[in-house]
Amino acid sequence: MQARRHYEPTKESQMPAEDNRKRMHALVEGRVQGVGFRHFVLQRVRPLPVKGWVRNLHDGRVEVVAEGEENDLQVLRNYLEQGPPASVVDNVRTEWSHPQGDLHGFDVKY
Repeated sequence: MQARRHYEPTKESQMPAEDNRKRMHALVEGRVQGVGFRHFVLQRVRPLPVKGWVRNLHDGRVEVVAEGEENDLQVLRNYLEQGPPASVVDNVRTEWSHPQGDLHGFDVKY
């Protein structure tokens, strides 16, 4: 009987082939408050493996910060452009950066 060799993963084998994780900061402009926009975002983000938050700003915009795979964040951004039926989205200003890893779950911020 041969002894089993102990396998120690190398640093390279622990890393994904390509890191597509990003951080998205979006500001949604238009008629986006008082129309269920934050609830809409929470419902749409539920099946997505992203972390972050959504909140209303005092100037009438909605702010979203999220981290995840770039493709999943693009799906979220498309939902932001769509908005709930009672909303009118004029613009979604989006900034992309490296993830910071400081987000847990997806919540409404007040």
